[in-house]
Amino acid sequence: MAINTDHLNELYERVDALRGYLDYEKRKVRIIELTEQTQNPEFWNDPDKAQSIMKELNHEKSLVEGWDNLNDLRDSINVYLEFQEMGEDVESDIQTEYTKLEKALDEMELRNMLSGPDDHRDAIVTFNPGAGGTESQDWGEMLYRMHTRWAEKAGFKISVIDYQDGDVAGLKSATIEVQGDNAYGFLKAESGVHRLVRVSPFDSNARRHTSFCSVFVAPLIDDTIEVNINESEVELQRFHSSGAGGQNVNKVETGVRLIWEGELSDGSTQKVVAECQQERSQLQNREKAMVLLKSRIYELEKEIQEAEKAKLEGSKSKNEWGSQIRSYVFDDQRVKDHRTNYETSDVGGVMDGDLDEFIKAYLLQDAEV
Repeated sequence: MAINTDHLNELYERVDALRGYLDYEKRKVRIIELTEQTQNPEFWNDPDKAQSIMKELNHEKSLVEGWDNLNDLRDSINVYLEFQEMGEDVESDIQTEYTKLEKALDEMELRNMLSGPDDHRDAIVTFNPGAGGTESQDWGEMLYRMHTRWAEKAGFKISVIDYQDGDVAGLKSATIEVQGDNAYGFLKAESGVHRLVRVSPFDSNARRHTSFCSVFVAPLIDDTIEVNINESEVELQRFHSSGAGGQNVNKVETGVRLIWEGELSDGSTQKVVAECQQERSQLQNREKAMVLLKSRIYELEKEIQEAEKAKLEGSKSKNEWGSQIRSYVFDDQRVKDHRTNYETSDVGGVMDGDLDEFIKAYLLQDAEV
């Protein structure tokens, strides 16, 4: 099949436009600056700062190299087109490179939408099933698996920070850390309440049940972000580590739970809980739990600012915490996102982590706001 010249020229124009959107030249200069910093003999004297610089360097490189790849594919297509004009049979080669360019360009344009100040950060994802006992706890476990499967397919690293088994099946609560470039930028699309409608396998009368589970996504903050909380407002609880994230199970109280109750910038009082049982010592778990606590408070403050901005602009907040964002109706073979109206009948694929189209629809809508 011959390549549509108009469509090819349109792709080329998008490649050129993306170069400008990315601030390509500015990023190349930044890469040189960061690389020079890494060559300082004292660079690793401050490990936390060094890791932050390395992360920024890798992020900048990935964007520059991503555009370079697009340009290489364009050059390759042009070479094959010249061969074709000379009578060479290279139609299949052109089609192959064309398909690669189209796919890579879509991916890079999507990444370009992740321009928020925290989009590049790692993500903290917490699952909290609603009331409903075993059915809701099983739904929590299904969402936990769905999101970890998506993260694995996307090439992210996953660490289980806390996992509390359900009474019969599923989970009572769980928290994971998803590490990788733009983890928060993508996963912020999943923050909200997820609703399941199905015939419950735990109901002997095979009745249809509705269950809810909240998924809360926060960026993992570092030393570049300051979150001030009064230590006297933080309650420390210790518990025996257990479940999927546990170590030293039932031997010593290494698990740590931090509970903060205080006032946010809008005057509201919030109770925020952070647990960690992934580390071997109580001290390490406490330090990690404090980072989680501050990350969640930071995300709540971001949502307040977003809501205030939306109010001033006369628009709806993109993702109000506690709002129902998506329904999964198993009997009807339908999953629908209520923010974007994107839906699919591929329930099995979605539950196995095929979330890209939902995330893309959210980011596209977000970019238009």
